Amino acid sequence: MSYIQPMNYVPRIPEWFQTRKAAQVTAFFAAMAGGQINILKATKLIYLADRLSMSRRDHPITNDSYVSMPFGPVNTLTYSYINGVAPQRQELWREFIGPRRHHDLPLSREVSIPDDLDELSRADIEVLSETWREFKDIDRFELSEWTHNFCPEWVDPKGSSIPIEFATIFKRLDKEDPVSLAEYLQAERRLIAEFAAP
Repeated sequence: MSYIQPMNYVPRIPEWFQTRKAAQVTAFFAAMAGGQINILKATKLIYLADRLSMSRRDHPITNDSYVSMPFGPVNTLTYSYINGVAPQRQELWREFIGPRRHHDLPLSREVSIPDDLDELSRADIEVLSETWREFKDIDRFELSEWTHNFCPEWVDPKGSSIPIEFATIFKRLDKEDPVSLAEYLQAERRLIAEFAAP
């Protein structure tokens, strides 16, 4: 089964999505992998870093939207940029990430960590670094299987995709009030969109 969005798929990138920050998260893992990284592995690492951030700090790094796909949970907006189908703000993505090469994602330029990743806080870098240390030596398919077994918010989409809500992730992380935490993140999105509007 292919891990590629349909050819005619054109996503709508919402105003609240911080494209440049998502590019820097992706660039962190590509840089740590030596300048390029397998796409399947990258998508798992990006999701797992967001999940760890939600566990530790009650908010993700990318503030993306999430879906269950056959190979595990995916940051759907970041994945649209990875596949080159995101129609907006491509210049912010390309500042850090080059076009995909078959199953790999290269940096568009050399990246110094943390100096060139100015969208990421010190705490963000710590979460990304911990995620890398834990999973860097795991094969991409083993990592996909790991998310099936240890990310209970993922459900088998039977070849399609199913949204994963913030509240579901917080609930699976055993947070005391997952709905309130999710509502706070949604309110933050509305605030970002309001300031981004022309």
